[in-house]
Amino acid sequence: LSLSLSPHNSINETNIELKRTVVMANSNKHTIVLMQTSQTRASRTFMDYESISQAMDGICGLYERKLKELNPTIRNITYDIADLYNFIDGLVDLSALVYDHSIQGYLPYDRQWIKQRTFNHLKRLASSR
Repeated sequence: LSLSLSPHNSINETNIELKRTVVMANSNKHTIVLMQTSQTRASRTFMDYESISQAMDGICGLYERKLKELNPTIRNITYDIADLYNFIDGLVDLSALVYDHSIQGYLPYDRQWIKQRTFNHLKRLASSR
């Protein structure tokens, strides 16, 4: 599985977001992603999304922005699932809380669950091209 980002295709974050949102169909389960990027407590943060799909898209977007940051002169950046997994594993902490209507509360999910969900997310994106 490989995705290519090219600034010459006039793709910007808004276009990418719209394309991914249209492609993805997932139940609207509010999802909170909890993340810690370094050992310092100050690096703890959270992001909330209207669905699991949007949350997985957000995690992929974090990695894609990091790649652009690290490689500002490269026009086309490609990565595979192993690269994304290395990014996820490199975070000090990553978990998700997904709202479950049946219990009217949030269920916790770990890094492995997130990795599986991001894989499924990218697989669906690749098959829709």
